[in-house]
Amino acid sequence: MFTFSKWAATPIDLSEDLFHESWASAFDAQMAIPGGYMWAKNDAQYLYVALDMIDDPYNDPGTGDYFWFTFDTDRNRAISPNKDLNYGLFPGNPNKLGKQFYLGPGSWSGISHDESKASCRIDFGTSPNSDVEHRIWKMRLRLSEIGVSLSPTSWFSYTRFGLRVHSDTPNQTHDSPADFYTNFSALHTLIFSRKPTISSSLLGPVIGSVGLIPTTRIDTNGRASTDPGYYLVVRNAAFGRTINLIANGTQLAALWTANARKYKVLHRSGTSGSFQPLESGWKNYRWNGTDYVLQSFSMHAGFYYMVNPAVDYSIDDLLMGLDTRILSTGLHQFKVEFYTAANVPVSTPPQVLTLFIDNNVPEVSINSIKHGTSEIGACGIVTMANATDGLVFDYSAFDTEGNLRKYTLGALWGDNKSAAIDSKTYDESVMGSSWVGQHNITAPGSGVWVPPDQCAYTFEAWVHARTTNGYGWVGSNRVHKSITVMK
Repeated sequence: MFTFSKWAATPIDLSEDLFHESWASAFDAQMAIPGGYMWAKNDAQYLYVALDMIDDPYNDPGTGDYFWFTFDTDRNRAISPNKDLNYGLFPGNPNKLGKQFYLGPGSWSGISHDESKASCRIDFGTSPNSDVEHRIWKMRLRLSEIGVSLSPTSWFSYTRFGLRVHSDTPNQTHDSPADFYTNFSALHTLIFSRKPTISSSLLGPVIGSVGLIPTTRIDTNGRASTDPGYYLVVRNAAFGRTINLIANGTQLAALWTANARKYKVLHRSGTSGSFQPLESGWKNYRWNGTDYVLQSFSMHAGFYYMVNPAVDYSIDDLLMGLDTRILSTGLHQFKVEFYTAANVPVSTPPQVLTLFIDNNVPEVSINSIKHGTSEIGACGIVTMANATDGLVFDYSAFDTEGNLRKYTLGALWGDNKSAAIDSKTYDESVMGSSWVGQHNITAPGSGVWVPPDQCAYTFEAWVHARTTNGYGWVGSNRVHKSITVMK
């Protein structure tokens, strides 16, 4: 069975009831499940789900009610040990979500204690489906955790899932589909939304947005800054990887009415010189009434052919999917020209879009680990003299283009133990529009870092680029160095 997630214009507070505007449109796309209905919405980071169990009108004290929510994270229709996930209530806490990995059919790992952004809430009340109070489950799941990306390189954002909802009173257990936890071949398909409604006041006149980022929020230096609370919050971000150039839908419909049937995407490196036709190929899914069918797009005789704006695509109004790795680092400009089938130009408002393209990842290195004045080489062994004895690190995190977003230094050891040693994040008010980072950072800033245990330690340095594909951040780099600490 197919079902659809609707776009969440604002993050959903799970404490809000199902009549709240944040759940609007999910009711229209709800999926019937045994005992009730499932609602789904998503934004660029999270999936929000409500299980509206209208057949359970009992608000049991000390309830044994529970649910399972299973995801085929690699979407291969088979159980992949230690990859596929099952979510459920954390023992003894109905408002805390736990997760476990499938080991095989009907077999799971213990509850994972890895950091998770998932959360849930148990409620009892009315809904648009019933005026009788009943059990309602709500949850928030991070897209990256369930193997979902809204990136254009994924073409089609979806997941496969199964769920169980159990009630003590009345005594009932609903599995959908049947036996999903032993066989993934018949799991339901949830299709995610990439269609946020961007305010027309934010859209550019022809190229309306780059992914989720309105072109009016991209400055003449080619960097994007969106407002707090927007779908995707970025500050002075460059662009990289595969981007989607998406038209202003109102303008595109008007052009179609004016008999525009083809177009050219023109490009130049820098901000001077002549524009030349830009050639690219991409794919988009077209809804045929029962399913999304993959359709390929490419240049023909110097033009791209328009599709009727009224036809439903997984990414509406898509002008071009472009792998920016074919472009050099720096400023690039784009504009679009439209033509009739007879190659007669169709007038459009003037627009030249400037993007700073940067597909280079920041540099990172752990230059030295010192105990006192002695440097400890990789795989070296060092003995701490006392309980306050420790280590000092010299590392570098640097981005030549000035598009550094964050750097961190941390330690890993033992049985899933970890600790942060040092970090710094881009702050526009302090760093301006460009931040290159630093060579030879001393960490900690003063004193020493004291290893908690006698153990083998791995120290990791991470750097993250302030570069977006219009749907999220892209570009990171890391290094590590391991030593053994005796105490």
